[in-house]
Amino acid sequence: MTPDPGRRVPACSHRPPCPGCPRFGEPGLSADARATLAMLARAHGLPPVEVVGGALTGFRHRARLAIRGRRESPKIGLFEAGSHRLVHIPTCQVHHPLINQVAEVVRGALIDTGVDCYSDDAHRGLARYLQVVIERRSQTAQVVVVGNARRVEPFAALLEAIRAALGARLHSLWFNAHPERSNAVLGREFHAWCGPASLVDRYGGAEVHYPPGAFGQSHPALAERIVAHVRERIPVNARVAEFYGGVGAIGLSVLDRASALRINEVAVESLRGLALGLAALDPGERAKVSVWPGTAAAAAPAALDRTVVIADPPRKGLDPVLLATLRGSPPARFVYVSCDLRSLAADTARLVADGGFRLASLAAFDQFPYTDHVETVATFERRG
Repeated sequence: MTPDPGRRVPACSHRPPCPGCPRFGEPGLSADARATLAMLARAHGLPPVEVVGGALTGFRHRARLAIRGRRESPKIGLFEAGSHRLVHIPTCQVHHPLINQVAEVVRGALIDTGVDCYSDDAHRGLARYLQVVIERRSQTAQVVVVGNARRVEPFAALLEAIRAALGARLHSLWFNAHPERSNAVLGREFHAWCGPASLVDRYGGAEVHYPPGAFGQSHPALAERIVAHVRERIPVNARVAEFYGGVGAIGLSVLDRASALRINEVAVESLRGLALGLAALDPGERAKVSVWPGTAAAAAPAALDRTVVIADPPRKGLDPVLLATLRGSPPARFVYVSCDLRSLAADTARLVADGGFRLASLAAFDQFPYTDHVETVATFERRG
């Protein structure tokens, strides 16, 4: 579905100064993104790029929100750009409604239990961040309270208050220990308070598991469209390698089309989710998969002798070692899922420079409405 360009959403009461949606109310891609896509298409003899869009409100199923303020009046929201000044956003229109409900419950529980909010300057106070992820099938919330403490005990009363107030709306509740002075949102250790070990989604029929520390897309309806688009580019019985595979949302979805699948991932929590997804497969399908943990550079040999290689790298683009491996031994097809047009354009130039690949198709997905970002799937074919 492509959003109606004439459609408008109500004005946002949090802007300014909330920085979350710099183009709020403007459907479709930014002018810069459209221009870059058009330039790429023209340079490689492709038709104008199709842009797939979706819902413009209530689409965000993942949120990481800061907790700041006084004990009697905590705020939950986003920092103003370039600062630690918090914008309280209780009625965010792009959030799934349950995210706003959870934030209000947590705010009330903080007041009722007297838990102090974190102060960046003093590095004091307990409640630091809130992460909320909505499970689509149950419409319940996986909730993580991030605290400036090494142990869960100072948060026991707060967590119990949250559990009781959310009731059937709660999928699971977690404490994340983050006592270091750092701008990172999450610490390394998660402590389960109640509920399942992961929330579950399905892509291409595959069951995909998300522990609370695993990366996941915030707009799952469009992520599903991206996965379907990638699936269409996998020939039956292909030998596939996937890099930056996360919990396996793409890789496991194409497993029924593959004769063998290698999945690379470096993040511990995503590897934990991938292991859960693999355990849910029947033995025959599971036997087709090998996991290559570590960096994409270290796992680059996994691309050799593959029919299709898939990569979904971070915004900086492909690791130079992986890029060199692909150029030196091009697979028949390379499917590149990109969240940054600048790195995609740079990597495209390198991939086609020596004639090993040609850019065969481009598709864009408005995965990040009201921002300057776009998710793009570029399909490269080996020449000759």
